Amino acid sequence: MIVDFHTHVDEAPAFGWIDPPEKIVALLDDAGIDRAVIMTYTDLPGINPDALEYIVEAAGRFPDRLIPFVRLNPNFPDAAGALLDRAVELGVGGVKLHPTTTLAHPAGEATVTLLRRCGELGLPVLFHCGDDPYTTPQVMGLAAEAAPDCAIVMGHMGGYLHVDDALEEAQRHANLYLETSAMPYPTRIAEAVDRVGPGRILFGSDGPGCNPALELDKIRRLALPPEAEEQILGGTAMTLMRMA
Repeated sequence: MIVDFHTHVDEAPAFGWIDPPEKIVALLDDAGIDRAVIMTYTDLPGINPDALEYIVEAAGRFPDRLIPFVRLNPNFPDAAGALLDRAVELGVGGVKLHPTTTLAHPAGEATVTLLRRCGELGLPVLFHCGDDPYTTPQVMGLAAEAAPDCAIVMGHMGGYLHVDDALEEAQRHANLYLETSAMPYPTRIAEAVDRVGPGRILFGSDGPGCNPALELDKIRRLALPPEAEEQILGGTAMTLMRMA
């Protein structure tokens, strides 16, 4: 099974984001991808107070294809409490955090509280990780150290300028994972297989902004051993989300 660990579904006309679930499912079909994690572009609480219900309902339209993650702002007192509890009640598979949009430091008290709670609940947390403020791999390493029971996924493997740092932090912390979406240096994914193992690498596309078919081709052109490719394209995601 191929699982895309990073896609977006949202409808926020004020920002020009009109990406209903049908749009990502069509792209998955075109790429031959079985399932995808979906998340909104907006944080909760935020401009859309119904963002959680929206993403759960969107996944409910395609229950065999889409897995909802809730995108939270850790700075709000209820983020690690009532909001997360409600998300779990509605069946989310994990949490998305974007420190640049929330200005919540990954190793700050509010975020660490949320990460520890996610660790208790067995929810993986996908961070935007790259070249933006509060998103470098070094701060992800601090978060991983503070919340060792939480599976923390570094989206984009550190972006353009911090791939080396992402690999180094993943080697230091066993609860740090690497996600491949929009990562511009495919050969570094093969290097990651050697340095941290395919069991801590997840395929993601960041669709629909990035084309899932192209992102998938990026992995396949590496000509990895079949077992490693299978692990990256779905096995690691299925383990983190406790899928049969």
